[in-house]
Amino acid sequence: MTSKRNQEKYKKIKPEIGKYSVIGILDMYKLPGKQLQEMKDKLREQARITVVKKAIVKMILKEMKKDNIDKLDHYVGDYPALLLSNANVFELSRVIAKSKSPANAKAGDTAPKDIVIKAGPTPLPPGPAIGDLQRLKIPAGVQGDKIAIKKDTTVIKEGETITKDHADLFMKLGIQPMEIGLNLLGAWDNGMVFDKSVLLVPLEEYINKVETAYRNAFNLSYNVGYLTKETTPFLIIKAHQEAMNLALNANIVTKETIGPMLAKAQGQMNSVKETAKL
Repeated sequence: MTSKRNQEKYKKIKPEIGKYSVIGILDMYKLPGKQLQEMKDKLREQARITVVKKAIVKMILKEMKKDNIDKLDHYVGDYPALLLSNANVFELSRVIAKSKSPANAKAGDTAPKDIVIKAGPTPLPPGPAIGDLQRLKIPAGVQGDKIAIKKDTTVIKEGETITKDHADLFMKLGIQPMEIGLNLLGAWDNGMVFDKSVLLVPLEEYINKVETAYRNAFNLSYNVGYLTKETTPFLIIKAHQEAMNLALNANIVTKETIGPMLAKAQGQMNSVKETAKL
């Protein structure tokens, strides 16, 4: 049952939420207060970030009279915050994605992507560190006055848990595999709900997909003879060429074919003439 305090908090922020066309769900887990304030300052002109309890967010999504707003409930975790804005949701997502900064890994963190240690010298001097590397199945040896990695090695795959031994090694090697920043899980935009997998697709990829879809649609329309504003000029040219070829092959005299037919006849006559001389 929702507490009285949560209900009062909900009543306080509910009128504010109705002013925005975009409502996003953020995951604030392990986000330091300093980075949160920096993001609030950076997005001040574009969005508002409101940290609220999970129960309040769920209450908001349940009681708000907006199309499909309830579908955001799927993205509400244990440490949520609301992202409120009237900006373009895709532009806003790109700003959030670019604002992330690298950070050191800690034991228990989940790798955001494959963590690869590149081949080559490290800042580590020869000594016990070689044994640490070998225990983690990282091929290493001494090169000059430094320990060197013999080949590119994937030590943690995306989604795997980082152990203390790995975290300590990354620290020694100066590798910062984690990212600190706002984690936008999903967003509602005027009745449409978008997952982060859609929101964070690079703009160039969208452009390439649109261009590919246009080419495929054009080719399909052209090949089946479907008239559109784009295909009609090309289909008229194609029809004219096919009509010309048919008329020429069938020796049908028209204003367009008379010239080529006379030229063809002239060529045949000259060929007969040359043959007759033999």
